[in-house]
Amino acid sequence: MHTPEQNILEIKKLKEEKNAIILAHYYQTGDIQDIADFVGDSLALSQKAASNSADIILFAGVKFMAETAKILAPQKKVLLPDLNAGCSLANSCKAEDFEKFLNENPGRTVISYVNTTAEIKALSDIICTSSNAVQIVASLPPEEKIIFAPDRNLGNYILNKTGRDMIIWNGTCHVHEEFSLEAILRLKEENPDAKIIAHPECELPVRLVADFIGSTSSLLQFTRKDKGNCYIVATEAGIIHQMIKENPGKKYIPAPPRDSTCGCSECSFMKLITIEKILNCLKNEQPEITLDNKIIMRAQKPIKRMMEISEKLGL
Repeated sequence: MHTPEQNILEIKKLKEEKNAIILAHYYQTGDIQDIADFVGDSLALSQKAASNSADIILFAGVKFMAETAKILAPQKKVLLPDLNAGCSLANSCKAEDFEKFLNENPGRTVISYVNTTAEIKALSDIICTSSNAVQIVASLPPEEKIIFAPDRNLGNYILNKTGRDMIIWNGTCHVHEEFSLEAILRLKEENPDAKIIAHPECELPVRLVADFIGSTSSLLQFTRKDKGNCYIVATEAGIIHQMIKENPGKKYIPAPPRDSTCGCSECSFMKLITIEKILNCLKNEQPEITLDNKIIMRAQKPIKRMMEISEKLGL
């Protein structure tokens, strides 16, 4: 058995030998974030997957993220250390159901959240992330009719911000749906100086009490620039690792879920990735993400459209 330190040294060695890059999401455990070449939210990770000089991309995240990397860099080998690392939100929108939904609501621009399968992306006109969703919708002509999928909380947040004609798919994220408003308010009573910061995938009651709402990277930026010293963080708790690294003097409290025994403020799918699995994955170059070429070609268009709009808006 290797020690964690030996595993990390071997990962670094293999990365050099194989010209591999490790991309990690903010919701990974701290040790994985620390060995990654790049840590970010879905938008930044998409941008990084599209522009790097590696031969191999190892994704420390969930399957839809690794698929997005493969769509943007089909010539590269894309690895995911555990193929069971899925996403409850992506699972809430199956391609055959979505296709039926689109046929029932024709003539609308289809904007899908990045937290979807490659098949859903291939059925979409534009992809968005929580970092750019409001701006992408706002950039379209005011009369444009829209379908938004799959997160109903993010969809309703965008609707409230933009007032656009939107039909919203009824999907949710098991982490953001589970936060307890009562427990958050109790924490606020105990920590009156704390600011509540929330992801737009949270339910409306949590968003209504929040001092700031934003994507994962926006929440990190807020705690970096804000003059406050204490935050109740209503998103996946992995981001707190980066918050502490950037501002160790501040206090960060994970927002509690309704069921205090379930650890629901952590994404069980994200936490399937471990240092040992990353090492084995790099050694064996397995499991590898493979996608049908037709799906890649069709899914590239809406992702590239998102990236073009984001670039134009300076996001």
